[in-house]
Amino acid sequence: MRELVIRDADVVDGTGAPSYRADVVVDNGRIVSIVKEAAAAGCQRPTARRELDAEGLVLAPGFIDMHAHSDLALLRDPDHSAKAAQGVTLEVIGQDGLSYAPVDDRTLAEVRRAITGWNGYGDDIDFDWRSVGEYLDRLDRGIAVNAAYLVPQGTVRMLAVGWEDREATPRELDRMRQLVAEGMEQGAVGMSSGLTYTPGMYAKDAELTELCRVVAAYGGYYCPHHRSYGAGALEAYEEMVALTREAGCPLHLAHATMNFGVNEGRAPDLLALIDKALAEGADISLDTYPYTPGCTTLVAMLPSWASEGGPEAILARLADDATAERIRHHMEVVGADGCHGVPIEWDTIEISGVTEPGLAPYVGRTVRQSADDHGEAPWATARRLLRDDRLGSTILQHVGHEENVRAIMRHPVHTGGSDGILRGDKPHPRAYGTFPHYLGRYVRELGVLSLEECVAHLTGRPAARLRLPDRGIVREGHRADLVLFDPATVAAGSTFEAPRTLPVGIPYVLVDGRFVIEDGRRTDVLAGQAVRRHVTG
Repeated sequence: MRELVIRDADVVDGTGAPSYRADVVVDNGRIVSIVKEAAAAGCQRPTARRELDAEGLVLAPGFIDMHAHSDLALLRDPDHSAKAAQGVTLEVIGQDGLSYAPVDDRTLAEVRRAITGWNGYGDDIDFDWRSVGEYLDRLDRGIAVNAAYLVPQGTVRMLAVGWEDREATPRELDRMRQLVAEGMEQGAVGMSSGLTYTPGMYAKDAELTELCRVVAAYGGYYCPHHRSYGAGALEAYEEMVALTREAGCPLHLAHATMNFGVNEGRAPDLLALIDKALAEGADISLDTYPYTPGCTTLVAMLPSWASEGGPEAILARLADDATAERIRHHMEVVGADGCHGVPIEWDTIEISGVTEPGLAPYVGRTVRQSADDHGEAPWATARRLLRDDRLGSTILQHVGHEENVRAIMRHPVHTGGSDGILRGDKPHPRAYGTFPHYLGRYVRELGVLSLEECVAHLTGRPAARLRLPDRGIVREGHRADLVLFDPATVAAGSTFEAPRTLPVGIPYVLVDGRFVIEDGRRTDVLAGQAVRRHVTG
């Protein structure tokens, strides 16, 4: 007898097609049978050892988070309800050009320092891997949800070139090509970049093009956090489109927003650029989160020249008064490349997390508010935070525009990505709420997307980008990574005031046919695994 039958579900299958009512049978981690309108037809209904009454619930493929920062959280937190409770069954990690493989001992120490604000330093993690394949093997020991990995170009450059702002030598470029090829051979689905983060941002287009050629040869895609989301944003998008077309590499635009005052109302310009490239044969997709503020680290706001040499060099520059004044001038007057070419507005920079407990009073307040509390200039406050927190502070950056968010999420190549940083006392609510927020706010309340469209954006479309032939759609033979939710009540519980609140209206989530969320509560099941690049042909 089969393991499970889900009865009388309203199936939204991930293709964008109209929903239908069906009994869905699951066995051995797969969908083995779908009987449409079984009750109405009066036909023999399937049976199984367990029957789940799904009356009033939508059955959809598990959601795919196309931009996640759970690289260490998956290892640190077996519960991982932040994602499992949202219905996420697959995360794509290794984002923004910085992650923990491939590394050597020196680079591992450096990258741990560089992205402490994203993932913590990792004192509670046994870093018993160095290659991409070894990291994926580590994930296979047992995680809450599935995970796919992007080779991080900034880490690759750190390993081959270091933290210097210069062109790679031919030998160094060959080394980077080799590292990317090895990562792809070991199962990565593509390559990411963080082109406003050091040292990845020091790469010129010719270098990135060569690495993208390697990615394309293995059937992967390039996922850049490009050079600007502020001043020059459209030009930065154009740069990525041209670069990947030259390399013959599919392009997935990470958190594809148009932020800051200079880009208010300019989403149609971005979409016109994408439509033109698609019409000319380009292979492009993108992801967004359904919120206006962004989230990153405070140190990321610095100009790139101030970050050359790595974390210790940054701290040394911050300790020198004359150099710190140069940094302030670039940030407040010129517009640092770390802040997307826009002069920083300290009243938009809210501290969301610190690593030093004594700095907790800064959390939840903007830099300007804390500066006013201390009777000092905002840069003095920011500089002190950077130094005292050893570059570990995270921020919310309130620079987005709702009309841009809605316009971009409507586009046919759009997918969902949380960009969720799970660390910090007051993280961005997108880490805990992105997917139910799409369904509750933008489907049910605002009607920006139909339910069928939205589910396709969150499931079938990202599975196609990842070239996963048996995920992302409710179909016989496909993996039973599934979510059941109540379309009348599903909503994000997380808010900016209470960001770690779990969603409502998602009572069941299955990974590999096993319940990781049952009756709205996390089980002890660890059914996730590393999802390696699928080789076609």
